[in-house]
Amino acid sequence: MTLHELYPLARATHIGLVWTSGALFAARGWGVLLGADWPMALAVRRISYAIDTVLLSAALLLLVILDTNPFVTAWLSAKMGLLLLYIVLGSLALKRAPTRGLRMVSLVAALLCFCFMLTVAQAHHPLGVFVGSPFNPR
Repeated sequence: MTLHELYPLARATHIGLVWTSGALFAARGWGVLLGADWPMALAVRRISYAIDTVLLSAALLLLVILDTNPFVTAWLSAKMGLLLLYIVLGSLALKRAPTRGLRMVSLVAALLCFCFMLTVAQAHHPLGVFVGSPFNPR
């Protein structure tokens, strides 16, 4: 089996884990806001880390298969920047924000960031959902 033959599996794995990771984050975030203990339980955190590790591995495999440099491909650079923002906002939402209100704002902002990342990936354009909008007339 050649590396290129792994593309469909790597892509499907990446996409499936994006949705799994996002859903788990959203559930954990709302759980934290509701005062539940399970979102920060060691087992749940480890599952989250495992999902995100395989997700990142699939992304890196896709970069190798496609021979793509994410630092010169504008939409991938945008996606990486959004990913870093999502991680920071997620950390604030789950544990680092000092108040419940800031956690809620951080959670909503992280989920909006996640959704925008999805549109960037779908459009293969740094403006994602805004491609062809009045903000970006063609």
